[in-house]
Amino acid sequence: MWGVALSVVIALVVVKISLWLYRWANPNCSGKLPPGSMGFPVIGETVEFFKPYSFDEIPPFVKKRMSKHGGSLFRTSILGSKTIVSTDPEVNFEILKQDNRGFIMSYPEALVRIFGKDNLFFKQGKDFHRYMRQIALQLLGPECLKQRFIQKIDLATREHLKSVSFQGVLDVKDTSGRLILEQMIQMIISNIKPETKSKLIESFRDFSFDLVRSPFDPSFWNALYNGLMARRNVMKMIKGMFKERREEGTSHELKYGDFMETMIYEVEKEGDTVNEERSVELILSLLIASYETTSTMTALTVKFVAENPKVLMELKREHETILQNRADKESGVTWKEYRSMMNFTHMVINESLRLGSLSPAMFRKAVRYTIPAGWIVLVVPSLVHYDPQIYEQPCEFNPWRWEGKELLYGSKTFMAFGGGARLCAGAEFARLQMAIFLHHLVTTYDLSLIDKSYIIRAPLLGFSKPIRITISENPLSSSHQYANLF
Repeated sequence: MWGVALSVVIALVVVKISLWLYRWANPNCSGKLPPGSMGFPVIGETVEFFKPYSFDEIPPFVKKRMSKHGGSLFRTSILGSKTIVSTDPEVNFEILKQDNRGFIMSYPEALVRIFGKDNLFFKQGKDFHRYMRQIALQLLGPECLKQRFIQKIDLATREHLKSVSFQGVLDVKDTSGRLILEQMIQMIISNIKPETKSKLIESFRDFSFDLVRSPFDPSFWNALYNGLMARRNVMKMIKGMFKERREEGTSHELKYGDFMETMIYEVEKEGDTVNEERSVELILSLLIASYETTSTMTALTVKFVAENPKVLMELKREHETILQNRADKESGVTWKEYRSMMNFTHMVINESLRLGSLSPAMFRKAVRYTIPAGWIVLVVPSLVHYDPQIYEQPCEFNPWRWEGKELLYGSKTFMAFGGGARLCAGAEFARLQMAIFLHHLVTTYDLSLIDKSYIIRAPLLGFSKPIRITISENPLSSSHQYANLF
């Protein structure tokens, strides 16, 4: 009797589990799902998605499934979320163009739980994101950079390189990252005390998550924990400065003329689009994005340039010509020089951005189309950057491939800064920072790589070793040194 009952219970459990497994592998859908596999229950295919791979290859996770399922669209499960992956350039461009209309930004629930549902990156709404982007452009947009910051960025870069060059060895990512943080902090909080600024910079240097390793590597979680703790400390510091500034009293007259003052003015306006918490989150987001991505791309660009003598020679020629044509030999880089006289420099930057593809994938959720509720779309625009039908010998660093092409804006075949309504607000700042860094590096110093460093992805870009160069002042550049502007 008991044996029969136990057998029935076991049979029911087996049936229940079997049904659950079947439903997991074959999700119900009112529309039409692309082919694919959901992987293991719960974890899906997350392990394979985060598996490291070489810099000069298409992500194996994507390549394998495109080959297996015979197309540029397939379904999977990543970080516990049912996902449709798109590698088709036309589809991706349309999805990004439909941002805040047919599609909205959406992340796997696992990420939302780690970083907090109130994080600015997870906020939704067309008007909200348009509004926040317009505010960000007041700091990082072309007009502001041209009118207020290009001279300061130029001077700070020249002095920073000079202050570290005596060591003879330069860690490019570390050096450019510190430089970027110092400039951004000053642009945002102009009255910050030197000791507070130093403390904030050190906290940020602990903030960087080591996402090159797989989440299934135990050391990843230690790095993630340290990063979250550093984030909490940075948030606390920025919030404290924000409160202090607000307590000084509000006025329609600008006292500091910095970005924090802009944010306080927005908070004091009627309406609840921007509050103090969101203002602090935006400041933090701008600092993180500018620090991590621009310093990584600067290091990658210097690596490529140092490995290619012909490219270095052409860069030197272009920037020496700029120096020779200056009417005022004591002036720094001008907006006209940056936009109109650094053609090859922009070709080098574009080629580095193409190969770097720092945004290898972007998460979206459909709100108008037949994709089932609860599913997210993973847009993989970076795949087009390695398409041999578009870029001949795509894994080769060749700035000359950009000759005669559009250099300052994206397209269907070049989406280094995303696209659509979410085109990176800091794109111009990143380009300007890299161009000025290269200008002073190649006109003032001789350089060479110290170690061979390999580039890996998991899926974000990282280096097997820091990009370090030997650096010494070029005696022939002394005639081009100019006095301080301030």
